[in-house]
Amino acid sequence: MNQATDSYNFKVIAFDLDGTLAESKASITPEMSDLLCKLLEKHIVVIISGGTFSQFKKQVIEKLTGTSEKLLSRLLLFPTSGSTLYIYQNNAWICIYEEKLGDDDKARILHAWTKALVETGIVLPVPSYGPVMEDRITQITFSACGQEAPREAKAIWDPDRVKRTALRKVMLPLLPEFAISFGGMTSVDVTRQGVDKAYAIEKLIAYQKIEKGDIMFVGDKLEPGGNDYPARRTGVRCVAVSGPTETADVIKKIIS
Repeated sequence: MNQATDSYNFKVIAFDLDGTLAESKASITPEMSDLLCKLLEKHIVVIISGGTFSQFKKQVIEKLTGTSEKLLSRLLLFPTSGSTLYIYQNNAWICIYEEKLGDDDKARILHAWTKALVETGIVLPVPSYGPVMEDRITQITFSACGQEAPREAKAIWDPDRVKRTALRKVMLPLLPEFAISFGGMTSVDVTRQGVDKAYAIEKLIAYQKIEKGDIMFVGDKLEPGGNDYPARRTGVRCVAVSGPTETADVIKKIIS
């Protein structure tokens, strides 16, 4: 991380989840929970990630134990790459919008994935740790090693993203109405075209009635093809990190 953060005042600090606030599919650490709570005292905190809301609950919300309703009301969650928004109100999490995929959309996405595997000759690991395809209602996610794969298995399958890049190249012309990006360590996320982290940020701006200059986004996949890359298109300040340890350092600078 080489971008200065202490020279700017931001109303909103937005984060990716996997690889940024926490390791892939893991819960945030007690230290990260404490840092987020301190951040919420002075800032609106936003999390935008490819995971489902239930995944957000497991990884983040359940670890913010004892957090007051006032602080939680300053936490906005955009699961499935920004295709949904949840806010905390009256002691409950409420869905504000949801961009659902139709059955025909899902069938076409599965066909494109299958065709990409055949054309590239890429072989998925055997055995699979849970289902490879997950229907997240507003997003289809393919996890090459399976949804429940341990970190060690995921780390060795596509560390340089060559395999997923090849799969994406085949899928793109087959799915012109969809956005295809890389999530986690082995995942390929598919949403409607234009529904990505840039979409989430635009929704955030409209919902909070703020300006782009009020927002800083922190993510570990801000390079082209990464699922954080769309955030760059919005013009908000983007800070690239290598993982949760570096994210913690960013938050410490902000709250100090």
